[in-house]
Amino acid sequence: MFNNIHAFSSFSVDDIKKAKQFYSEKLGLNVSERPEGLSIDFAGGGNLFIYPKPNHKPATFTVLNFPVDNIDDTVDKLTKLGVQFEHYDGELRTDKKGIARGDRGPLIAWFKDPAGNFLSVLQDK
Repeated sequence: MFNNIHAFSSFSVDDIKKAKQFYSEKLGLNVSERPEGLSIDFAGGGNLFIYPKPNHKPATFTVLNFPVDNIDDTVDKLTKLGVQFEHYDGELRTDKKGIARGDRGPLIAWFKDPAGNFLSVLQDK
């Protein structure tokens, strides 16, 4: 039924102007304004739609993942642009940069957009 369609993901934010600035200027994404919100087209294919919602509640899970070749370089660059990475010191542990380097899975670092939604950069080991 859905094999031949171009599906896309979406999530809400509380301030569309701040979201546009963050996703275009800090993350360097191709952001287009639409009457209903923001459209992001990824160079590797795929689309994302971000829409304003007055009673927005931030996602408590990761809504968008960015695979990268070198997580340390990416975290350093984003940190210089003012992006703050999450730090965990429980069952899930991150280093001083905010990168989880566990035994299983990819290297991963989480950060939030201005609306509080969780995003990540990750690198396969």
